[in-house]
Amino acid sequence: MKKAIVLFKEGFEEVEALTVVDVFRRANMPCLMIGMDSTEVTSSHQITVKMDALFNEECGNADLVVLPGGLPGATNLRDDQRVMDILKKFNDEGKWIGAICAGPISLQKSGIIQDKKFTCAPGFEDQLPDGCHQDTLVEVDGHIVTGRGPAASLEFAYTLLEKLGGDSAPLREGMQYNFLTK
Repeated sequence: MKKAIVLFKEGFEEVEALTVVDVFRRANMPCLMIGMDSTEVTSSHQITVKMDALFNEECGNADLVVLPGGLPGATNLRDDQRVMDILKKFNDEGKWIGAICAGPISLQKSGIIQDKKFTCAPGFEDQLPDGCHQDTLVEVDGHIVTGRGPAASLEFAYTLLEKLGGDSAPLREGMQYNFLTK
């Protein structure tokens, strides 16, 4: 079975990070919350979340790595060499990479956004000059999936689930998402 990991640093955006975890777990697909520095990480809105594990070499065995936004969480991820290394590894191996809101700034620093279409929170596109910004809710280019911000979190998570072979249709219906999009 495919496995996803969401990377957490201090200052992450709760909705963007936890929605991915929630959707994957509802679909019975493994998704681990990985603390980069601690087993308890505090969000940008001062909510402390207990992680499933600390970052280690096993994280490279996942099929999807997800970077939430939030400040300073996104910049903390971008400035962590371990994050750059895992992004390069996943990119080289053609594994799925997801980044939402300010999270795509790590894609720029790691050098993997070159000529790729992406979306992000308004104002962050200037920090990704190597990519091709799209004014969309969620953007998929190759094995990279990006999302615009907190309001895009469900569509972002459903898209990631589908890319790993999961079925988002029952979740979209059960979580009342289909009602939103009517």
